[in-house]
Amino acid sequence: MAADSDSDMTFALPDLSGLSEAERLQVIAVMQRAKEFEEQEQTKNRRLKMEGHLLKYTNVMKGWQTRWFLMDPESGMLEYFEKEEHKKQRPRGSVHLAAAVVSPSDEDSQTFTVTAANGETFKLRANDAKERQHWVDRLRSTAEYHTANIAQQYSGLYQRKDAAGSYITKDGTLFRRTDPSGGRRSHYSSQESVHSTPGKKQIPAHTHALPLPFTDVQGFLVEAQDFSQSLSDKIATLPYHGEDCFMTGLDKDLLMLKATSGAALRCVEECLLLLQNGQVLCSSMPQSTSVSGQLSTKKSIPCSTSLPADLSQHSSNTVTSSPVDSYGSTRSVLQTLQDCNFEGTITINRDEEEEDSDVYSDSELGAVEEHKSIILHLLSQLKLGMDLTKVVLPTFILERRSLLEMFADCMAHPHIFLQIPDVGSPEERMLLVLEWYLTSFHAGRQGSVAKKPYNPIKGETFHCSWRLPQSSEEVKDITSCQSKQGIQLTYCAEQVSHHPPVSAFYFECPEKKICMNASIWTKSRFMGMSIGVVMVGKGNLRLLQYDEEYVFGLPSAYARSILTVPWVELGDKVSLVCEKTNLTASIIFHTRPFYGGKLHRVSAEVKNTTGAQLCKVSGEWNGIYEFVYSDGRTRTVDTQKLKIWRKCVRPVEKQGEFESRRLWQHVTNALNAGDVNTATEHKHLLEERQREGERHRKDSGTVFPTKSDLQAWINELSMAGSMRNKVTANRY
Repeated sequence: MAADSDSDMTFALPDLSGLSEAERLQVIAVMQRAKEFEEQEQTKNRRLKMEGHLLKYTNVMKGWQTRWFLMDPESGMLEYFEKEEHKKQRPRGSVHLAAAVVSPSDEDSQTFTVTAANGETFKLRANDAKERQHWVDRLRSTAEYHTANIAQQYSGLYQRKDAAGSYITKDGTLFRRTDPSGGRRSHYSSQESVHSTPGKKQIPAHTHALPLPFTDVQGFLVEAQDFSQSLSDKIATLPYHGEDCFMTGLDKDLLMLKATSGAALRCVEECLLLLQNGQVLCSSMPQSTSVSGQLSTKKSIPCSTSLPADLSQHSSNTVTSSPVDSYGSTRSVLQTLQDCNFEGTITINRDEEEEDSDVYSDSELGAVEEHKSIILHLLSQLKLGMDLTKVVLPTFILERRSLLEMFADCMAHPHIFLQIPDVGSPEERMLLVLEWYLTSFHAGRQGSVAKKPYNPIKGETFHCSWRLPQSSEEVKDITSCQSKQGIQLTYCAEQVSHHPPVSAFYFECPEKKICMNASIWTKSRFMGMSIGVVMVGKGNLRLLQYDEEYVFGLPSAYARSILTVPWVELGDKVSLVCEKTNLTASIIFHTRPFYGGKLHRVSAEVKNTTGAQLCKVSGEWNGIYEFVYSDGRTRTVDTQKLKIWRKCVRPVEKQGEFESRRLWQHVTNALNAGDVNTATEHKHLLEERQREGERHRKDSGTVFPTKSDLQAWINELSMAGSMRNKVTANRY
């Protein structure tokens, strides 16, 4: 019995066959205590800061330069300074080692690289192979420690190793290591007592056990780790040189076997951790109801919970009923879908619209810093180039407006837009279209922090308008027009598809006989330290009295430095073309180069049919543009000094239940009050409602019709057939 128990120890025992039972137990206790002291000493050494000279490859000099490196295991930061004397000053550069990859180079025995989770890479070189290995071991140890700390915040299960070499999961299930030389694993249920050595606390066993598949896999994994450790120990005992040796400890194939087996085990362990985490999250969430089968009248969580008083009072546009409030069960969702009037076009009473008092601007940095660990965990689950369309992003990175409203905010200078039909020559009209296009981006992107607008649900709409005076002289004197008289520019937008996410929107002004429609597919990609959003689709601006159509694309948007202070950058090459007049404009949104260069640069040029240049533009999309014409004239346009006209929107209580502000009002109020948890809850309810509707339509074979008949509006705008070629909306 004792012999079988002793064989489970993780450390190698000498031959104790000549000792009595009491002497054997005493020797085992002494060796076990010695191992504890050794582990404590190793832990203490790992907490010490490591510093020294290393060669760092710099792209600026295209060569190696000596730098003083300092690694702090407590904070997980690797910093470098120009000299040792400067280490009290601000570091020249630094990376956090959480989720970092430390890779020795196979080119020589001195070079290694440190690749951080944000994509930044340090290429370093030590003095010799021994020093390189010392740095690699310490860096990897620190990286694994901080990575595990982040993982534990999101894992429902973790492993803790006791003194006898057993593994105890968070729910109390015990796995005892076995002797790699033979014998099956020993599995003790959580109901059995766990005996600890003298001087150590007894670890309590909980009553909740892991599911059986996880239990078996965990046991096999511990067993495999035993064999891997045994392999490493045996390799360590081999001689490192000798002509008569059949195999040495430096054999290439043997070292490759050791490395790949260890990496494979770590990969399997991480996969098991993710599966356990998913199991815990699923078990903690309320059971969802199904369309087919018994429909429950109540969910296990109160889905119609109202906001606290302080949230309700935060916005004056709060109504007591909303689609979220009615979401109590699947039955209520289906009832809501049946009650919605999807037939024909929707009618908007423009007389109810009021000038928007809210000017959106988001410059808060606190949420990004506070939830940095969540972003790190999210980044660890993503791959380079991964499509983020179906990835649920954290609520705290959201703007307080829908994507449909963001497109409307780009029309902040409608006086430029409505001046286009008044210009006489085609060349001047093209230049004015280009000016309106270039000055629209800064208004849609307000605030210094890059955040994501609400992803509209299918069928969501947004309506607004702008009222301008009749004459251009009056435009110069005022910034808004409450009067019902004058020119009105209306806007309508609808989310016509959810996967892929496609937004269709339409502007029109019957008095000026101008309209513009577009449908944009927002295609987002993960790019390491950045997130790229490609705007797939075209916009069509139509001048009815001239029968001219201007077709243009939209630039891609990039959220840079998502781990520190996120900021927005536009980058792409787009064209603006009028087929009837054969005038073209090429526009380039320049991204900042890796070293040097200016931010937000834009350059454009307009050419006629013969290819001659009519105008050249340069500047920043959120700053000053300079227009240089072919006749030598120059003109500057400062986007920050242009008139911004506030849109007119109906109050929330008068909006339909699928209109953006009413649909997202609880999420917006919670974000305004800084209550991310409440915002997440209401956002989840909206998303779940959409999924239920999709399942219902799929089961019933019905098609989700669009609410807005853009073609009917354009026909009405054509003034009894004056438009020969009808404008149609691009639909996906």
